[in-house]
Amino acid sequence: MTVTVSSYAALRPSEPDGASAAPGIAPERFKQAFRRYPAGVVVVTADAGHGPVGFTATSLSSLSLAPPLVSFGIGTSTSSWPHIEQASTAVVNFLGVEQRQVATTFATSGIDRFAPPTRWHRLPGGDPVLDGAAGWLRLTVQSIVPAGDHRIVVARVEESWLDEGRSPLLFHDGSYHSIRPASDQ
Repeated sequence: MTVTVSSYAALRPSEPDGASAAPGIAPERFKQAFRRYPAGVVVVTADAGHGPVGFTATSLSSLSLAPPLVSFGIGTSTSSWPHIEQASTAVVNFLGVEQRQVATTFATSGIDRFAPPTRWHRLPGGDPVLDGAAGWLRLTVQSIVPAGDHRIVVARVEESWLDEGRSPLLFHDGSYHSIRPASDQ
């Protein structure tokens, strides 16, 4: 059975005594739930013609193999949002486990994230990319989808580079981690 957005509401059970549906779980409970979900850490960089911008994200997701599409979320109240909204391209920089400080720098508000000690350069097309990243994807923005207080950027992967053998940086329960192989017990 296929459920469309318009028909979904009709399939939900009614609230008792005619009570209206709640708008969702409380923000703190939502944060608690996702603190338990580990995610890879990336820095998204772009330049819409006003100088480089970048931010730390854990929302990167692969969407499609053909064509190669990814998505990431960005808050509309962030300093990077106006630039990302205008950018036609972006770079996803995969961080290695030794790059916790880079993740922290790009998650900090009110600073020049590209100032030293951050090391970066431009790709041939002008896109900013971080030196020492464990890999990167150069993207062309395809669409921007409203999603509450965020926007979901859907982008086509045009080019990639990977430094094989690097351990990725993960975020879980409010701090950065590395991968430990699971035991076969």
